[in-house]
Amino acid sequence: MPEGHTLHRLAGLLNDSFGGRSVRVSSPQGRFAASAALLDGTTMVAAWAHGKQLFCDFEHDRTLYIHLGLIGGLDIGPPAPVRGEVRVRLATDDAVADLRGPQACALVTPEEVAAMTAKLGPDPLQAGADPELAWAKINRSGRPIAALLMDQSVLSGVGNVYRAEVLFRNRIDPHRPGKQLSRRSWRAIWSDLVELMPIGVRDGRIDTVRPEQTPEAMGRPPRVDDHGGEVYVYRRAGQACFICGSRVRTEVLAARNLFWCGRCQRRG
Repeated sequence: MPEGHTLHRLAGLLNDSFGGRSVRVSSPQGRFAASAALLDGTTMVAAWAHGKQLFCDFEHDRTLYIHLGLIGGLDIGPPAPVRGEVRVRLATDDAVADLRGPQACALVTPEEVAAMTAKLGPDPLQAGADPELAWAKINRSGRPIAALLMDQSVLSGVGNVYRAEVLFRNRIDPHRPGKQLSRRSWRAIWSDLVELMPIGVRDGRIDTVRPEQTPEAMGRPPRVDDHGGEVYVYRRAGQACFICGSRVRTEVLAARNLFWCGRCQRRG
C-alpha cells in the first residue's frame, strides 16, 4: 500500500496539471459515471492529502475522495487513449490522470471530509501537525510501538517501510509497548519522519540511510528492489546490519512483515 509520501506527491502532480482549471471528468469503466457527471466541466480547486487519503476539491463544495489501497494506482501524464479498467479519468487538453483499482473512490461533501480526517492521526507531512495528538494515544497504549506507528488513527501516512526504518534509525525496540516508550524517543521518531518523508515526496522513493552508510561510502552494491531506495532493515531479512553486522530479523506484526536488528534496537 502506498505510504503517505506517495499521496502527497500525487496531490502535487494533480495540482500542477489540473489545479485552478476546468476539468473533464469521466468514468470509462462506468462504476463512477453518475458522480463523474457532476464534476465534469467544473474547476478543480486543489488536491491535497492527509496520510494515505487523497482529496481533490472541486467547485460547488464537491470533493473526489480516493484511497488507493493495496492495488490502486493513479497515473498522471500527457493525453493518451484509455487502457484497462479506468474508474475515473481527469482530463484537460494537455494532461490526463487515470485512476485504476482504488480501495475507495467517492464524491463527498465538506462535512464528510471533516468527519474522515477527524478520525486520522497527525500527518508529519502537513504543516502545523501536532505530534502531541499521537503521543497522547501512544503513551496510554500497551500495544507495540511498531503496531501503533501503522495505526492511521494514531499517526497518518506511515506504512511498513517508514515504521521499520525510523525505529532502526532511532535504535528503538519495535516490540516496546507504547506506554513504556519515552517521550524523548517519541519526539525523535516524529522529527525523523518530518525529515525523511518530504524527501520521499521530492524523490518518489524512500531513502533512509545516512551519508556514511550509502553504497558509495561503504563500497557496497546499490539496493535492487521493486520498492527502490536505500534502507537499513526493510526487506533485508537475513542480511548483515550495516551498523553491527548481525542478521536483520523479521516477523509478522500488525499483519505486516516487520524488519529490525535485535542488537542495535534496544532503546525506547
